Amino acid sequence: MSFDADRFKREERAGYNLIASRYADGAVLRTGLDAALLDAAGLRPGQRVLDLASGPGVLAREAAARLRDGLVVASDIAELALLEGKRRAPAGGPAFAAADAERLCFADGTFDRALCGLGLMFFPDVPRALAELRRVLRPGGLAVFSVWGEAPRAPLVACALDCLRRVLPPPRVERLSPFRFGAPAHLRQVLEEAGFADVVVRPQRLACRFASAQHYWQAFRDLAGGAAAGLARLPPALLVRLGEEVAVELAPWRDGGSYLPESELLVALARRV
Repeated sequence: MSFDADRFKREERAGYNLIASRYADGAVLRTGLDAALLDAAGLRPGQRVLDLASGPGVLAREAAARLRDGLVVASDIAELALLEGKRRAPAGGPAFAAADAERLCFADGTFDRALCGLGLMFFPDVPRALAELRRVLRPGGLAVFSVWGEAPRAPLVACALDCLRRVLPPPRVERLSPFRFGAPAHLRQVLEEAGFADVVVRPQRLACRFASAQHYWQAFRDLAGGAAAGLARLPPALLVRLGEEVAVELAPWRDGGSYLPESELLVALARRV
């Protein structure tokens, strides 16, 4: 397989546009993670904040609620997801701007803070995206990221992906792994090589309880982003089968009558010098 960055971006855009409303509804599962990211960012009134890979702007709305005065901009490649976020945003909430993370449409030094929740793993050209992020941050500005930990410690995503690999034929086009920055030392190295300083990487636990394997499978489909476009093309009977088969991978995380696939993520802080 060869990796096609343009095709990957098209699939990501199509997937997040497709599930925009469901993604916004299902983001409650990430409440604890989003709170940890915002706490790490140390937002203060009057700051200008960029939320990169914002989807329907769930994290951006929370940032705007904390800021009171200031500006929050939700940016994403998926324009329909941003429209869904705009529809849900209260008065005084974030602004929305469609942009590719590798070619941001903002002036140098615009923002005091940059947030990127579970997005860095899906940028095909990470050095270019990080260079753009540094460019739009003011000197001394802080970028805060969250990424999935390594696959064995992130069953919340790994269980569904393992099921897909077991049941479906191998993909014809390579996809980026959601776990590509799961090793703390590697994530720190990538950020430092991009020119950031004072890099700190912290583990963060995320525990989500599901009443059944089917509830877990639906939640994965509601938050699957680019994978959602491919799943939408599968026959309905196969989607049902995947929902049944995923219980095999979830079995180690059975907790009484439900499932609790507690997972590790990483929250990283990096300062522009």
